[in-house]
Amino acid sequence: MLRLIQKGGAEAIGTFGMVFIGCGAAALSVQSPQLLSHAHVSLAFGLVASSMIYAVGHLSGAHFNPVVSLAFVISKHFPARQLLVYWVAQFTGAILAIGLLSFLFPSGASFGVTLPSIDLIRALVWEIVLTFFLVFVIIAVATDTRAEGTMAGAAIGATVTICSLVGGSFTGASMNPARTLGPALFARQFENIWIYFIGPAIGAALAAIVYRLIRCDSDETS
Repeated sequence: MLRLIQKGGAEAIGTFGMVFIGCGAAALSVQSPQLLSHAHVSLAFGLVASSMIYAVGHLSGAHFNPVVSLAFVISKHFPARQLLVYWVAQFTGAILAIGLLSFLFPSGASFGVTLPSIDLIRALVWEIVLTFFLVFVIIAVATDTRAEGTMAGAAIGATVTICSLVGGSFTGASMNPARTLGPALFARQFENIWIYFIGPAIGAALAAIVYRLIRCDSDETS
C-alpha cells in the first residue's frame, strides 16, 4: 500500500508540474500575447511533459493523464486495481496546479480553459484523433522493449507539442481530462466539458487496441 501511495505522489507531482507550466504559459499568452504565442504554449506543454517523464517516470510510469492510465489497463500493462489511485492523484495534481496559478496570476486569468471553436462533433473527433496519436506513441515507447526507452520522454514531449500545434486552435488540444478539469473548475466553465472526457477516453482506448493488434513478437518481426 505504501508503494502505491508513493507512486500516486509521483503522479500528482508530475501532473502538477505539467499543468502548472503548460496552463501557466497559456494564461500568460492571453495576458501578454507579445511574449508568448500559440506555438510557445505548445512547446511549453511538450517540454514540461518530457521533463516530468524523465523526473518521475521510473517511479510511477509517468502517466500524468487519466486516459493514459486507462489505456495501460486496456493493453494489460497496468493493474486495474491501481487505476483509481492514479486518477485521484492526477486530478488532484491538476487542480492544485491551477489553484496555485489562480493565486499567482491577476484575477480574470483563464489558465488555458479548453473550449471548442468548431461544432461539437468535429471537436469530439479532433480530441479522439489527437489523443489516439499521443497514446499510441506512449504505448509504443513505454511498453515495447524493442523501442528506444531512453528517448521515450523526448518522443512523448514532441508528440504533445505537435498535437497542440495542429489541434490547439480547434479544441485547445487537451487530450487529458485532468488538464481540462483544473482550469474549468476555477473558471467555472463547464460547457461542453464532456468532449474532453469522452473524446480522449475513446482515442486512448483505440490506441491501446490498435497497438495490440499490430504488435508482433520479436521473433515474428521479420
